[in-house]
Amino acid sequence: AAYEPACSDIDVGRLHAAYLRAAKRGGAVLVTRAPLKSARGADGRWEVLVGGDTIRASLVVNAAGAWADAVAAACGAAPLAIQPYRRTVVQLRLGVPVPAELPLVVHVGGQFYFKGASEGRIWLSPHDETPSDPCDTAPEELDVALAIDRLQAVVDWPIAAVERKWAGLRSFAPDRAPVFGMDAEVPGFAWCAGQGGFGIQTAPAIAALLAAGLGAPPPQGPIGRVDPALYRPSRFASI
Repeated sequence: AAYEPACSDIDVGRLHAAYLRAAKRGGAVLVTRAPLKSARGADGRWEVLVGGDTIRASLVVNAAGAWADAVAAACGAAPLAIQPYRRTVVQLRLGVPVPAELPLVVHVGGQFYFKGASEGRIWLSPHDETPSDPCDTAPEELDVALAIDRLQAVVDWPIAAVERKWAGLRSFAPDRAPVFGMDAEVPGFAWCAGQGGFGIQTAPAIAALLAAGLGAPPPQGPIGRVDPALYRPSRFASI
């Protein structure tokens, strides 16, 4: 076993909300329920039809997650084999008073992980990674059962109820490293994809490096010492 006392947690919901507020203050407009219908780039300008609106811009950033390849194809760029994988999480109510402060516990072989959710409750995942098409995914009962079976093999906590279950898609490039930067063939089209399960952690660094590649001032400190060439989409040109 290994213990990592310096590990920290992120309140993902609050952080995401803070990002949205900052984007709004910066003039960004969030449009929902507006699927990409077409995109046409010519003479340094794009016309992108989303929902019922046409957006005109000089730059398109493909940050579509599991749909990154589909968006690329719609914009005339070659897909990069960005593959979505399903990950399952369940919330269990236990029959013993496990503390809410229970730290994240990860099986050394990667078969499951769990952490305290509230008093007597934990979040549990079978650490699954099932290839999926881009979709609004949902948990499979087999994966829920597998997670519980793996947990019960190592603890003697009785399970009172499965209170919640959900799933999400984590998307990876073929080499499992993030992809960000300008497309090598399509002018005005940039990638920001393939963050896997680490998007919320890597978002500040990736955003700063991508923005610098698009003309913003280069980031300072440790982020500024990262070589963005390692993550450019052009690294897949020979695949």
